[in-house]
Amino acid sequence: MLMEKVAEILAETSAEVVEPRFRALAAGEVIEKAPGEIVTVADREAEVIIARRLRELLPVPVVGEEAVAADPALAEALRSEPAVWLVDPVDGTSNFVAGRPDFAVMASLVRAGQTVAAWIWQPVNGVAYAAELGAGAWRDGHRLTRPAVTDAPEKWRGSVKSRFLDPAEHHRMQTAIRVFGKTGDGLRSAGMEYPQIADGDSEFILYWRTLPWDHSPGSLLVTEAGGVAARLDGSGYRPEPPGGPDGLLIAADPAVWEQVRSVLFG
Repeated sequence: MLMEKVAEILAETSAEVVEPRFRALAAGEVIEKAPGEIVTVADREAEVIIARRLRELLPVPVVGEEAVAADPALAEALRSEPAVWLVDPVDGTSNFVAGRPDFAVMASLVRAGQTVAAWIWQPVNGVAYAAELGAGAWRDGHRLTRPAVTDAPEKWRGSVKSRFLDPAEHHRMQTAIRVFGKTGDGLRSAGMEYPQIADGDSEFILYWRTLPWDHSPGSLLVTEAGGVAARLDGSGYRPEPPGGPDGLLIAADPAVWEQVRSVLFG
């Protein structure tokens, strides 16, 4: 019941306040909340609605991206509370503002520091992903299992999110990944990129900055579909407040994870 209800909340909120503004944002509806970081009225309105409705389902704290931007201390609930909702009302805001279709609405439930349930709604594609710890991953209600990976690394597809790397490290990694197949910088939306790995459309992606609302939903989706989401020391991903460790490598299976890590970091 919870899995279906949260999926409904995301889709209904998206239809109410996000989708009507896609390619229709008015003057003044896009705000710079920090240097290089933008937010829209759609982000803020959607988060308020989603947070209220999630608390009606399960009355625990909600850690939302926009609420934390206003009050960073709210993120400490991930450490201090036994259960927390995480919300990213529009993941890929820059794409949304630019009129590109690569954005998503996401939520996850964290218990004792571990993601136990996750939801990703892709409005333009009309596709819903969900995952539950130990129970599996789904796409539009159908069980999702990551397809087998070719044993030819030169055919692997992936990306390195290098925005937060220093220029020398950025250049080194972009050179290193040329041993693989089709590579790039990703889609600027975790809610679009993680499903690519779960669906079999990509083999790996390296993230550097790992804000919890960006990575909690997708990491569970990938691992429940048979993939790997791990820190560079091999430890599994756990959502933490901003300012935690950097570096998160997502891969289709353990062998891909090990080989990509070796190529990128030696």
